[in-house]
Amino acid sequence: MIRRVLVVGLVLITVLLLQSTLFGQLTLLGVRPELVYMVTILFALLDGPAEGAVVGFVGGLMQDFLLNEPKGITALTLTVLGYTVGLSRQFITSPSPLVPAILVALGTAAGLAFHSVVSFLRGEFPHPIGFTTKVILLAALYGAVLTPIAYPLIRRLDEGARPRRVVRF
Repeated sequence: MIRRVLVVGLVLITVLLLQSTLFGQLTLLGVRPELVYMVTILFALLDGPAEGAVVGFVGGLMQDFLLNEPKGITALTLTVLGYTVGLSRQFITSPSPLVPAILVALGTAAGLAFHSVVSFLRGEFPHPIGFTTKVILLAALYGAVLTPIAYPLIRRLDEGARPRRVVRF
């Protein structure tokens, strides 16, 4: 259990540091990737709705505090996203390696759209709808491109952090 918490925490810290430093400079047409969304979706895909919601909540709060964004909007968005993707896991039967990339693209787009709606309802939405649509689509594309690199790493870390089953006689 402690190993699992440490692995998830280290992955989230690493992703947030990469997002705020390296990928802050490596933009795709002016849009940076949403790595915390990608990690939340991948953990939810691997471990189910409860794990996805917890990773999303912790990652969202960390992102809100690190990047000085309005507190709680990203945490709410990622919690809902992680839970929803985790629930959809039971309906996915294809062994295709494209499934994680497609889910990251769709999940990132839906999560950013939900984040924009919540921000608009709170009165903190300074961008026009055309710019927001561009950001949503490009961030989803960027996440889908990075998924084939990140998914095997996260899957290996996730499998290594699971508790080993012990059989005693």
